[in-house]
Amino acid sequence: MPLMSHHEIPLSRPSVTDLELNAVIDVMRSGRLSIGPVLEQFESLVAQRCNTRHAIGCSSGTAGLHMILVALGIGPGDEVITTPFSFIASSNAILYVGAKPVFVDICPKSLNADPALIEKAVTPKTKAILAVEAFGNPMHMDTYARIAAKHEIMLIEDSCEALGSEYKGTQAGSFGRAGVFGFYPNKQITTGEGGMIVTNDDRLAEVCRSLRNQGRAAQGRGSVAGGSTGGSWLHHERLGFNYRMSEINAAIGVAQMQRLDELIKARQKVADLYTSRLLAISDLVLPTTEFNETMSWFVYVVRLAAGYTRDERDRVIQGLRMHDIGASDYFPCIHLQPIYSRAFGFRTGDFPIAESMSQRTIALPFYPGLSEREVDFVGQTLELMIAREGLNARR
Repeated sequence: MPLMSHHEIPLSRPSVTDLELNAVIDVMRSGRLSIGPVLEQFESLVAQRCNTRHAIGCSSGTAGLHMILVALGIGPGDEVITTPFSFIASSNAILYVGAKPVFVDICPKSLNADPALIEKAVTPKTKAILAVEAFGNPMHMDTYARIAAKHEIMLIEDSCEALGSEYKGTQAGSFGRAGVFGFYPNKQITTGEGGMIVTNDDRLAEVCRSLRNQGRAAQGRGSVAGGSTGGSWLHHERLGFNYRMSEINAAIGVAQMQRLDELIKARQKVADLYTSRLLAISDLVLPTTEFNETMSWFVYVVRLAAGYTRDERDRVIQGLRMHDIGASDYFPCIHLQPIYSRAFGFRTGDFPIAESMSQRTIALPFYPGLSEREVDFVGQTLELMIAREGLNARR
């Protein structure tokens, strides 16, 4: 989903204040631009929020998923159960390590993987469940954890869209062996680019700290390039990656974490405005939450009612854009992406619920500060575009 557009009301807009600007200036003046104390402060804030012992900052949520899979020893011949209704990075990380993604269909209410289908998909080759909190919804995460424990496999939580969400008193990211957050500019908080692994597994944390820093020993992470003792900066214990997060990105993250509750509250306000405005449109299905979950809204995605086609949905989106309103389809199913259909032979109809949801979703403009007047304009225009399709008249 494109972050910004040239529309009058863009699809997304980061919330940046003088707090973030001054934090970046302080880092620039410090002369310490990588592997420093600001990253450690950011990691501490995220770990504290998630009630985990460790948080490991990295260059993206995708990088975080990749490192977790590597650290857990998942590779060729292994299977990882996951969802086809997600941003493609969640499955790409499985391919990076040579493992096979095993898709299961989704629950039409939560849009997360159907727990019953996960249970049926477990085989002797299954090493992990990679569960995605679609649009920030943590529903079923406790059930996934029970399934993983029952079958003695690992639960990896893709919480890239869910920072601040909570389910049955547990923070998103802390249900499984490890979780990952993403900080792209359309997320609850942003670092420009960046991600964060959270875990209570001491060994996994140590390996991931090494992996992000070219395989150097984790205890050397506080040393600047060329400044460590005993040549440890040039000592590499394992094959690693350049997945570090800079002090500049971390400084933005620290400032954003200080505003996290404010940002979540502002997003909730916009979600409530949308729900009130759109509730009376019978051809729309609105996102819902359960009484025992706290939703940290990532996006506000509605879907057209059953009976609408992909082409009709696309025309509605195009109509919104023509009225200077940013809108997008979100998500196209992963199994129907060319790289996956070619590699694994997936076809339309393999996961009918995910496909049905995917062809009818519309992501509306969503960010802190979106006004009631703007929400009303989006709702009015959406209503007109739906009426233009004339589906009601054909029923």
